[in-house]
Amino acid sequence: MTDGVERVREIRQTEDRFLASDIFEGSDRTIGPANGVGEIEEEARSIPIYHKADVAVIGGGPAGCAAAYSAAKAGADVVLLERYNHLGGLSTGGLVIWIDRMTDWEGRHVIQGFARDFIDRMPKEGVAGPPLADWGSRDPGKADYWRLRTSAFHGIVSWAPTLDPERMKLLAQEMLLEAGVRLVFHAWAAKPSMRDGKVAGAIFESKAGRQAVLADVVIDTTGDGDIFARAGGEFEDDIEQGDVHHSMNTSFLIGGVDMERWLEFRAASVDQFNQFTALGREQLRFFQTPYVTWRNEIAVFMGPRQSGLSALDVDDMTEVEIRSHRFMAAHCDFFRRHAPGFENAYMLQSAPQLGVRHTRRLAGVSKIERRNWGTGAPAQDEIGISPSVSPKYPVVSVPYGCLVPRHLDGLLAAGRHISCDANSHGFMREIPQCWLTGHAAGAAAAIAANRGIAPRQVDISELRGLLRKQGAFLSND
Repeated sequence: MTDGVERVREIRQTEDRFLASDIFEGSDRTIGPANGVGEIEEEARSIPIYHKADVAVIGGGPAGCAAAYSAAKAGADVVLLERYNHLGGLSTGGLVIWIDRMTDWEGRHVIQGFARDFIDRMPKEGVAGPPLADWGSRDPGKADYWRLRTSAFHGIVSWAPTLDPERMKLLAQEMLLEAGVRLVFHAWAAKPSMRDGKVAGAIFESKAGRQAVLADVVIDTTGDGDIFARAGGEFEDDIEQGDVHHSMNTSFLIGGVDMERWLEFRAASVDQFNQFTALGREQLRFFQTPYVTWRNEIAVFMGPRQSGLSALDVDDMTEVEIRSHRFMAAHCDFFRRHAPGFENAYMLQSAPQLGVRHTRRLAGVSKIERRNWGTGAPAQDEIGISPSVSPKYPVVSVPYGCLVPRHLDGLLAAGRHISCDANSHGFMREIPQCWLTGHAAGAAAAIAANRGIAPRQVDISELRGLLRKQGAFLSND
């Protein structure tokens, strides 16, 4: 197979990067450039109002689910627009079923609130991860065991479970319906609705045509900042091109495997494993090893990861999808021929959602920055706590200001596009952190809508009190 993919370099595991990975940069493209030139005029038209609400959540990924749930539980009338047929975003449709760490390096469960409620309600057969008694353990045997199962880092066992994506879809749906959220699937938000310079809703497209939702507060949880960017909100988009956090891929599941046998080979036969990976790179030119899932007979591949392509460019996104489907077939065949435990492997499912790590980041009232990682000091407007990237750093305090645009009113942002620098984005984009910021955004939006004030005017003490009431974990708790 020759599609012009070149391996740039191997990103090795360091204190700031949990998963080592090869990164592949695109050169030749499968499909040539489009031939469109010029412009056409779109006629003016009246757009019917589909629904009016206190809070409109745009995007049903982890942050959007948490935001809609917390706002509704606080008494707000909430509508959520989702472009796919399910909730959960990359954690479900993207098959990013490994949920990153929710404990600090001492084993404290610091990301709670919606995140804890959600996982506690998952069926036991849909959750794979270390028992509570092992969280924070530095026992070498336990750390080695859970390291291969994506739940131990730097020799410390963490609460970082792997979840069943279909169970996650169903649970998120039922939790939101139970809370009274109005769900709208197959609805792609095209642009914000503006009134007097403020975001007042969103215009969306569906099979019913172009319609609008109006709301007192809009929460942008698109992951790419589509709504705040199109409303004129400021944002940043700098990132290291060769970094795993900039790359894209379509994840896939391979069935018919024996993961325990594969992990035994990987742990006990280091030389043979290194020879295996060298052969994979030689034969495939792009290569990715699998991760565990919630079942022994299913493996997930969250790569190969591709850099130099933009998730805001339709041709680049198409290119990633074409390559990723080829990668899936090639990896399944290679592993079936060469990998212990994969003799009966077959292609089970490719993710319906593209795995995007970074596009835009909000320019907010405040910002999470690497220079502040070492202080451990709680922000005055703290709305949550994130684990840090390595034991040499304390936990990271997440300020409310990183959800609030500098100048744009009527809107909050939550999820992977919050206000942070490129380094902090590497962990603030993960699913638990998206649950954390979504939870806070939903609670703040409910307060703002209830009091008839702008989101930036929300009283921090009132917000923190509501978050604690809803189970969030803050400093000194």
